[in-house]
Amino acid sequence: MTVGHSRTRIARVGVAEETEVSVAMDKRAVEMEPECVRWSVREVGGWIRLKGFPQYEACFTENCINGRKLIHVTCSSLPQMGVIDFQDMKAISKLIRDLLAVSEPAWTRSISLPRRDNMGLFLEQKSKTGLTYDSLTYKQFIIQQGLESY
Repeated sequence: MTVGHSRTRIARVGVAEETEVSVAMDKRAVEMEPECVRWSVREVGGWIRLKGFPQYEACFTENCINGRKLIHVTCSSLPQMGVIDFQDMKAISKLIRDLLAVSEPAWTRSISLPRRDNMGLFLEQKSKTGLTYDSLTYKQFIIQQGLESY
């Protein structure tokens, strides 16, 4: 094998390794996105029923709460949907935060503090509708926003 051929072979191996790393990063980014974001209204209703709140399944389905709208369901929006028991509101809000893997923002948080976690920011964008947001991935969002790597 000549020197030229070995350089070509090394270059091809480097490209193959780079492609494998890129595919692995894409897969990791998809795995980081909560699957519930893609749930239908029916799936969200079934989830709330299975979590021990069958009395509120109709509240979620009648308000057309799908996975992307679930991102915005908090203690503030639950009474408007028909969930008025305070203990249930707290429990459902916690279940949603756990499902989405986001933390509850502290009410004492100063605006001078650094921005929230990347997943929370991504989910806010993903909750919007339209072709741009439908196809948005976590990896694309991180790159577009110039945020820390994941």
